[in-house]
Amino acid sequence: MFTAARRRACAVVAAAAAAVLLSALPAFAHGFTSTVYADLTSPGAGQVRSELGLEYDLLVVSAADAEKDDALFRAGTAAFEAGDAAAQAAALDAHAGSVVAYVTERFGVSAEGKACTPVRDGGFRIEQREGVPYALLALDYRCPESPEAHEVRGGLFPDSEGYVRDSKTVVTYDLDLTSGSAALDARHRSFSTQQSWAERFWEFFRLGAEHLLSGLDHILFLLALIAGSRRLREIVLAATTFTLAHSVTFIFAALGLVRVPASFVEPVIALSIAVVAGWHLWRIGRRRSHATDLETAGHGHLSLDRAGWTRLAVVFCFGLVHGLGFAAALGIDQAWSWRVLWSLLVFNVGIEVVQLALIMAVFPLLALLRRRRPVAGLWTTGAIAAGVSVMGLVWFVQRILGI
Repeated sequence: MFTAARRRACAVVAAAAAAVLLSALPAFAHGFTSTVYADLTSPGAGQVRSELGLEYDLLVVSAADAEKDDALFRAGTAAFEAGDAAAQAAALDAHAGSVVAYVTERFGVSAEGKACTPVRDGGFRIEQREGVPYALLALDYRCPESPEAHEVRGGLFPDSEGYVRDSKTVVTYDLDLTSGSAALDARHRSFSTQQSWAERFWEFFRLGAEHLLSGLDHILFLLALIAGSRRLREIVLAATTFTLAHSVTFIFAALGLVRVPASFVEPVIALSIAVVAGWHLWRIGRRRSHATDLETAGHGHLSLDRAGWTRLAVVFCFGLVHGLGFAAALGIDQAWSWRVLWSLLVFNVGIEVVQLALIMAVFPLLALLRRRRPVAGLWTTGAIAAGVSVMGLVWFVQRILGI
């Protein structure tokens, strides 16, 4: 049975865990990253057409700052705050020189070692991506007549500007008798259309791995699953269920077959963290004086009880929503194509490898503690669940209120 002193100690540990998690909130919450989308095609010999999608408010602030154009900042900000798409496009058109100069300095195409010359094609257009206004800019690049390969470089919205924590450029291309996709970021700013399949695999594998490692909400969801699993079979079943669920919606959403607004997805992801973590706390409270049985009972059982199946159903439902979050992070939203599907699958493999690595790193340690020191194991998993649950509830409230 728990003594009063032990209960107080457990409460202190849980509060400390929550404090540590809350201290990480500003650095890891969603909304501090930006994605640029680029679609490259070749309409004729010596031509490359680039259609860019850039987050509107970041484009206005960054271009105005880089080109010292205060009028762009005032007009663009006013249009953004008004939510008027026509005014937003007009503000960019009125200051096209500053905007195009900013973009072409940080995104370019070259052939045979020589930079291709960009020319703006038409005015700016505005569209919504996951509830966020994006500016669409078409650029026509003039290149040498018959290059064997093109090189693409991207460095838009770098960390040095201080407006975003991270940015990436997702490129799809159909050039030089080949098609594919690539991901550019601060550490990998360029690629060649002659890159090997292994290079393309590594780019999106790395992108998926980095997304999971930098996404505290997804890590906490996984940690809640681990804390609430007594046996290896339980966490394997839970992780597999989560994988199957988010893989389905991840691919459908990223290919544009399913559309759910971020205003729904993000709060539900936060709520899923709190619910899955709170599940373990509920089981502890339900068992009360025999709560340590949770750490030792049932090692030889091969079947799940009703609560176990209910937990898997909950994990599956929340996994579907997490898949929408993964898709929004990658940001590919276009008609079905095999090259895009390949990129999505490799991105997903990167996520799963990191997920498996985290399970193998954390679960054996908790399992050993539970077996040798059941009470200590209970306190530890309870503290983890409490901290994760608090974090999930804080995020849920913040995302509902739009903070």
